[in-house]
Amino acid sequence: MGVHNQRIEYGKMLVELGTENPDIVVLEADLGKSTMSCMFEEAFPERYFEMGIAEQNMTSFAGGLALAGKIPFTNTFAVFASGRAYDQIRQSIATANLNVKIVGSSSGMSDFGDGATHQSIDDAAIMSAIPNMSVFTPCDGVEVRYAAEAAVRHDGPCYIRLCRNDLEDIFPAGAEYKIGEPVELRAGSDVTVYTHGIMAHEALKAAEMAEKERIRVNVVHIPTLKPLNEKAVKAFAEGKKGVVVCEEASIRGGLNMLVSYILRGTAVPIESVAVMDEFGQSASSHEELLEYYGLDALNVLMKIRKAAGK
Repeated sequence: MGVHNQRIEYGKMLVELGTENPDIVVLEADLGKSTMSCMFEEAFPERYFEMGIAEQNMTSFAGGLALAGKIPFTNTFAVFASGRAYDQIRQSIATANLNVKIVGSSSGMSDFGDGATHQSIDDAAIMSAIPNMSVFTPCDGVEVRYAAEAAVRHDGPCYIRLCRNDLEDIFPAGAEYKIGEPVELRAGSDVTVYTHGIMAHEALKAAEMAEKERIRVNVVHIPTLKPLNEKAVKAFAEGKKGVVVCEEASIRGGLNMLVSYILRGTAVPIESVAVMDEFGQSASSHEELLEYYGLDALNVLMKIRKAAGK
């Protein structure tokens, strides 16, 4: 296993995809050295558009490029990609089902130093609620490459949620990546933990700890919040004592509510790990925020115990 940064892997993959497909163009909102779209700028300066701190304009411009047959990738922090440009995404891109790829970097609380204004706990929920939008939430740098490639192949608007920090490689080597299909990261017969994004790492750590307590945990990663194979999600809960849903996002409108909907009518107890309807804050590290908001492996373990009836 290696360690990779999602943003860097995204930047590299963008160049590779741009080499293969001359219709790919990239737009940036003055954060290229952070989102790593600067890699594409260096490789293809004539296909790179620096739009400045003007996310709404960037998004509308991307819509025009899509109408002209291009495949535009827009780049900025997740909180601005989903919030500041929401009206343009909804009205100018999604209603017409335009082929625009929106990439939200530094998602969740990974931008730990800049506080609530830069931390996106609602971006996945916002983007999932928009008709025609596909929502990708990769768990590591390896999966980012799959996600970017799949987004290019998919004809329609996509949102890709990226973490700011280095992550260990956990996406199974050789696993088939299909839009909408859950990926099993660990088998277990007692409790299923559903995750997306960086919370897969905390879930795997918690599963290791639970194993020492003789609780066998099945960790299921959700690569795309939307679309999602609901039958496959439901199948992972069958025969379990309970399930836990983990996400570095608000309890409202994300994977927790989605799994609760999918498992409606079943008797499977559901425990939740999420940001409980509150904003983030500045901290000295991402790990500090995960612990403070109950998103770390120890808190996941506590919910696993409850789901297992212990």
